Amino acid sequence: MPSSTLAPAVCELRDLGRMGYAEAFALQQQLVERRKRGEIPDQLLIVEHPHVVTMGRNGHEENLLARPELLARAGIAFHHTDRGGDVTYHGPGQIVGYPILDLKEWKRDVTAYVRALEQILIDVLAEFGIAAGREPGATGVWTSRGKIAAIGVHISRWVTSHGFALNLDTDLSYFQYIVPCGLTKPVTSLRALGCQASRGQVVAALGRRVAQAFALQMESI
Repeated sequence: MPSSTLAPAVCELRDLGRMGYAEAFALQQQLVERRKRGEIPDQLLIVEHPHVVTMGRNGHEENLLARPELLARAGIAFHHTDRGGDVTYHGPGQIVGYPILDLKEWKRDVTAYVRALEQILIDVLAEFGIAAGREPGATGVWTSRGKIAAIGVHISRWVTSHGFALNLDTDLSYFQYIVPCGLTKPVTSLRALGCQASRGQVVAALGRRVAQAFALQMESI
């Protein structure tokens, strides 16, 4: 059958609501192994975490401005994790996306994948009237008022995990506990920039843009 007649591969979008970081990480690991075995199609997990600071495998302890004991007293969990990147914060009001994609039929190129995630976020923000772009020498998505989305990924046998965190109506004061991604620059959110888009609207736009970028058919489950 000519390839032009093949239907796009399916990606299942799972909106998990609020879920603890450790629980979400365990779910990712389970789904990654099932994806490697071909038991499930590509996945896009959308989640909101309770307050948590995570340290990537390239993280620097000096970018954690409060020790884990102080974080705990402030109601913030702390986890080391196997994603790329440095230290970051997740919390209520943030849309966290974990694509679990098999890149073998796309591009076996880690940098191209990260750039694709950045472009997805840039395009989603444009849909809501926010001009955003890249910062030379840095990963993530930026506006004139600061960083609005962080990216950190892990890829094993070309199956992805971890992903992106987009600040919707996040309490930005929680970023005081860290140097976000090792960069002493401000952070912002859609709400701080005057955008009143709902979580559902932004999640729908993310699903569309992920499907478009990776030639997938997105199905919510």
